[in-house]
Amino acid sequence: MTTKHQPDQADFRAILPEDVEWKPFPAFPTGTHLAVMVGHPAEAGLYVVRVKVPNGTKLMPHKHPEDRIYTVMSGVFYIGLGETFDGGKVNAYPPGSVIVLPGETWHFHWAKSGEYVTQVTAIGPLGLEYHDAEDDPRHQTDEPVLAGHLPGHG
Repeated sequence: MTTKHQPDQADFRAILPEDVEWKPFPAFPTGTHLAVMVGHPAEAGLYVVRVKVPNGTKLMPHKHPEDRIYTVMSGVFYIGLGETFDGGKVNAYPPGSVIVLPGETWHFHWAKSGEYVTQVTAIGPLGLEYHDAEDDPRHQTDEPVLAGHLPGHG
């Protein structure tokens, strides 16, 4: 019996921290970076990405069609639920925390106490829709509004 592997999982490999390729992502505020660790987020199938958000950055209310599992790698991850950003309604999650976020759940993030890195595990394709169009950095460029233009990986 032949086992069908997920994308990027047919061969043993390791990705060391110094080999992570951080790249800007058009759907995120300036200074926020994404690294594709495993898989192809723009396609159907399992993917793992990391998101690095600089101190003070707010990701305004948005949702994803896919269910997501966040693992806090470093810093403190502040996340709140709802269609309106409310800094008083964020909860703080330290490194090692795991957060389960069902798809289609409006939420927002804030790097309230310094830079944080989260790892996101989900089944693609990755999608991101802001509640208010003016909060979407892609509307300030000629980039498509759908997930598109995901950084590649090596």
